[in-house]
Amino acid sequence: MNSRPPTLDEVAQRAGVSTGTVSRVINNAKHVSKKSREAVERAIAELGYVPNKTARSLATQQRGAIALAISSDDPALFANQFFAEVITGVNAIVEETDLELMLVLAASERGRARFARILRSRSADGVMLLALKENDPLSIMAEQSGVPVVHGGRSLDRTPQWYVDADNRGGARLATEHLLSLGRTRIGTITGELNTHAGVARYLGFREALALSGLSDERVAHGDFSEASGMAGMKTLLDDHPDLDAVFVASDAMAAGALGVLRDHGRAVPEDVAVVGFNDIVTARYTQPALTTVHQPIEALGREMTRMLLRLINNEQVTSLILPTELVVRDSA
Repeated sequence: MNSRPPTLDEVAQRAGVSTGTVSRVINNAKHVSKKSREAVERAIAELGYVPNKTARSLATQQRGAIALAISSDDPALFANQFFAEVITGVNAIVEETDLELMLVLAASERGRARFARILRSRSADGVMLLALKENDPLSIMAEQSGVPVVHGGRSLDRTPQWYVDADNRGGARLATEHLLSLGRTRIGTITGELNTHAGVARYLGFREALALSGLSDERVAHGDFSEASGMAGMKTLLDDHPDLDAVFVASDAMAAGALGVLRDHGRAVPEDVAVVGFNDIVTARYTQPALTTVHQPIEALGREMTRMLLRLINNEQVTSLILPTELVVRDSA
């Protein structure tokens, strides 16, 4: 028999839950599933854990947590409107609970090590993953941990069990079909990162629309969703295809960069070159000219990811979601 009383951490380890969950069971808090509550009660009985007044006081202050892990270590990430809107959506749902939100940038070796510690210590009751690349180690780490995992988007190499995504392929097809409806026939694209599902899906949607119209899809430049890569991609397209009359750009940030290059090269938009972006971030309304783009519900993506994770934590049935996209016509096309 142990010479010392068991700790809260030992109860959590025996029950296979976080210490926050143990705390909430002790204090009869909400947001604890029947399965987790029973596991904690069983662990308490097996270990003979008896919380004293001090332990109860500490436990009362201890709240459960969920983690949002982003496969990026770019300091500029927080200036990226896409991620800012996703986090806003996530936080809106978290604020309705007694859970804490942990944000982890986990693309670097140090970030991945921190994420591994969170999983290993069960500091989080569940995890959301965002911006995964092909063969991203975060997905494997999270799924092997045994904690509930929801993906924001899908991976190229495998479809996760639970995810929330937007109809990237259909949205790109809509954008390209709109350019075709304007009578444009020399249409190019600036792709996003092609080691991401979103990047590939948007490229495929562009190609499908052109193939159905019998037009060439050879006017292609590659970007990484950033404004700088949109500038570089637009310069490449103008150099290689000076007869270009339209371009579908796989993100609004890249499209903003492309508009600047077209302006510098004396190409009027949309008269000479029509431009369509993707995402419908706030700045799309204020570019010169205002950007025609594909709207995806970014805040809703964050909210639905969080709702799905909370249902998984509570052992409820969930179904993966693909959110619809729609074309928003402004002045650029």
